[in-house]
Parts: sequence; structure tokens; C-alpha cells
Amino acid sequence: MSDPYAWIEQSLATIHRADWYRSVQTIEGCPGATVLLQGQEVINFASNDYLGLAGDERLILAATAAVQEFGTGSTGSRLLSGHRKIHRELEKAIASLKQTEDAVVFSSGYLANLGAITALVSKRDLILADQYNHSSLKNGAILSGAKIVEYPHCDVEAVKSELQRLRPDYRRCLIATDSVFSMDGDLCPLPALIDLAQEFSCMLLVDEAHATGVLGKTGAGCVEHFGCTGKQLVQIGTLSKALGSLGGYVAGSATLIDYLRNRAPSWIYTTALSPADTAAALAAINIIQQEPQRRTQLWKNVDYLKNLIHQYLPNLKLLPSQSPILCLEFANATDALQAGNQLKSTGIFAPAIRPPTVPTSRIRISLMATHEQTHINKLIEQLSLIFH
Repeated sequence: MSDPYAWIEQSLATIHRADWYRSVQTIEGCPGATVLLQGQEVINFASNDYLGLAGDERLILAATAAVQEFGTGSTGSRLLSGHRKIHRELEKAIASLKQTEDAVVFSSGYLANLGAITALVSKRDLILADQYNHSSLKNGAILSGAKIVEYPHCDVEAVKSELQRLRPDYRRCLIATDSVFSMDGDLCPLPALIDLAQEFSCMLLVDEAHATGVLGKTGAGCVEHFGCTGKQLVQIGTLSKALGSLGGYVAGSATLIDYLRNRAPSWIYTTALSPADTAAALAAINIIQQEPQRRTQLWKNVDYLKNLIHQYLPNLKLLPSQSPILCLEFANATDALQAGNQLKSTGIFAPAIRPPTVPTSRIRISLMATHEQTHINKLIEQLSLIFH
């Protein structure tokens, strides 16, 4: 009889041939603007720790204190033995930051999307989703059983056209989009999507993973950035990017959050977020609200890098971005890998991102508030050598 697992080795060989093979790279010590990567000190342009909080002493102390008080694990789901007072404190802090009535915390941002989408729509319903949405949004849509229509990236007219064509045939409709697209750096057309959601009686889910703590006057995210605070939305986010911890959340009306606690399977049937992660995220929200200068410095770094690129590398193929994520596009995976390896050899960690994660290969540069001008200058110097 044939080996039923033989196809796996063949599939891996195909991945290698396409230059799509991936492997982990070990980082030692605390995260930061510079890290030790497999024994080599590098400037870290690959992190989502936008405000530099993941290694902040205050988050470390908060996590340590929570472990001493509550132990290392939550021991069960929130509805069984897993709920702690600190979970509710974090949810109230998120709701305050997002200026919503309530919030509920999940064990990851991925689980927040899976849980929310599968709770809100099912096989009698319609989902309109941006084609560049994060994997968690895509898989949540698939798991829901709803009819899925992907619209061209940020194409409002296409959304309207599909709503005119399909909306009358379905019980409910959910428009789902990232607010900041993590592998491109651009923003969704949120105000226009809100208008369409109101016009066609649709729910609108926006994933603020890469916007929370970064965009908006108070760091509340893309919703605040566009002046849409208070609008009827399902706001998803993560605690693992600018908040420097782990976990996810949904923020919205009190009725929505109450419903999700009763219907979101990835919240009901998952062990509660650990005390350490919960406390670290809570400390991070307090810092974001008390230290706006971190966000100011982040945007200064973004402007500084963009100005240097325009000055010294005007022909660089830079994808449009309104976030701390800047992407350099390449013709193929081989060229992107070569550029990433060349940067790494000079002490810069900005790895290649390749299909199927993205449609075209690229180097993704992610800026942090804790990057210094010397770090950015070195990046420009090395990019100048690659793109001379």
C-alpha cells in the first residue's frame, strides 16, 4: 500500500522550488529596536512593537506581579474557572480607549476574528471582504458558512455594486476589513464603508490590529483617525502589536459584547488569557494614554524615513502607506529574499514577505518609536547599496 503521508514531502519540495519555504529565526533577550538574532546584533525593522513597549520595565513588572497574585495560567475558560478581576479591568480599559460601551478579551487576535465572525453570520448570510484581509478574517468568513464575496482592495464602488446586486438575497450582511493592512501599510476607506453599511443595512467589522495605539489623537486607532468614533461598528484588535502583550479584543455596544460572550465559540471554549498577558496589556494601555509622546516619536520616525527615501532613493518602488509599515516591492521572491539576506548580513533585520502571504514579494519595514535616527540612516545606506 502507498504511504498516505508521502504527499507532504512532495509539497515541501514544491515550496522550496518556488522560494516560498519558511523557517523560524531565533531572537534572544528582550525585544527592542536592536535585538540579537541567531547570535548577530541587528537593527530590528521586522517588529510590530510600534511603541517599543514589549520590553518596557513597567509591563514586565505588571506581568510579574500578576503571576505572583494569580499564578501562571487561567486554568479554564472565562465561563468556568478562568475569569479573574484583572480580565474585566482590561476590558473596561479597552472600552475606554476605543470609546465604546464595552469590550471582551480573547486569547489572541486571531481567535477574536474567528469568534466574532462566526457568531455574527452563518449560511443564510453574506460577507463582503477586502481581498487583502488578514488570514484570521478570511478563515473566520469561511468557518461562518456565509456566502463570501471578496472585493478588489479598498474599492468602494465594487462594494456598492455587490451590495446592490446581492444584499436583497441575504438575511444579514457583514462587511469585513482590516483598518491598517499589515503587509501593505495602507488604510481602508472607513468613512465610505460606514456610509455603505448604513445605506444597505449591513454590519461593519474593522480589524484595528495594526492601528490600536498607533493611529488617532489618543491612539484609539483608525476609527478615531477618521473621526468615526461612536459609529455603529464591530471593532476587533490585538494586544500583541503596539500594546506589547498577547491577546485580542472586540469592542462595541454593550448588546454586541453580551451576545458574543454567549455565542462566540473561540471565547466560550478557550482558556482565558493568562494573568501575565492581561496585566501587561493593561499597563500598556495606561502608558499609551499617559505618554502620547511615544506615538509622536513613532510618526517622526516614519516621516524621517520617508523623507530620506524621497531624497536619496526617489526611484524606489514603495507601496502606498499611511502607517509605520513601509513595503518595498520586488519582481519575484528570489530577488526579495536576496535583498533581505543582504540587509541581514549588514546588521539590518527586514525580512522578505512572499506569496502566498502577499500577491507580490516585498521587503516589509516596520518602524518603532524607539528607533534612533542612526538606525534609520543605516537602513538608507544599505538600501542605497542594494538599489544603486
